[in-house]
Amino acid sequence: MTSTSTSPGLARFNVLEEHAALAVLLEACASTAWARRLLAARPYATAEDLYATSDAAMAGLTPDDLAEAMAGHPPIGRPKPGDPASAREQRGMAGASEELKAEMLELNLAYQERFGHVFLICATGRSGEQMRDAVKERIGNAPEREREIVRTELGKINRIRLARIVEEDA
Repeated sequence: MTSTSTSPGLARFNVLEEHAALAVLLEACASTAWARRLLAARPYATAEDLYATSDAAMAGLTPDDLAEAMAGHPPIGRPKPGDPASAREQRGMAGASEELKAEMLELNLAYQERFGHVFLICATGRSGEQMRDAVKERIGNAPEREREIVRTELGKINRIRLARIVEEDA
């Protein structure tokens, strides 16, 4: 069942001053091009409209825009200090053994050396082992293939973060 009413969080987002809305969007995704595209489409009637605009904006990001977006993400296993979203999303690594954390650090470094950016995965709901297995699987990808996987994973992260914005109560 799809709701036709605008949630309180979405209504608040729709009426934020442009600079405040831009700041909210850049917290969700560090790509200025993505954030500006979402801003330009306001107001949104439904959260699904917002998500669809996000997906379309993600599909249109250039390699430089993707690099800007990825720069806003810390390596898996090292969430940004003081960033509750980063810590929440990487919760699967919080209880990982020191051995797994060390292995993930090595894999992150190898991945970054190969592709020139952090390993990006929608970590929400994944265990440390699942994230480790994913980086091991993806490190052998061709750069073009990996860039499209990153685009997909970033889109998933953005949807989760946008959902938190539009579902917030006052």
